[in-house]
Amino acid sequence: MIQLNNRRETYDEGMTVSSLIKKKRYTHPMLIVRVNGQFIEEEMYAETPINDGDDVKIIHPIAGG
Repeated sequence: MIQLNNRRETYDEGMTVSSLIKKKRYTHPMLIVRVNGQFIEEEMYAETPINDGDDVKIIHPIAGG
C-alpha cells in the first residue's frame, strides 16, 4: 500500500510517478508531485519509482483571486 494524498492506495510492482498519474487519470497540465517529501521534476516522472509504503502527494495548483 502507498499513501496518495493521505488516502491508502494499492501498490503495483514497478510503479513510477508517471504510471501512477496515468492510473489515477490525472489530466491537469501542471502537477506538483512529492514522494516522501521530495519534490519530483516533471521530466523525472517516468524514472522515479514509487515503492510500497511511500507517501505520495499529487496536486494541481489552482489560481484564484
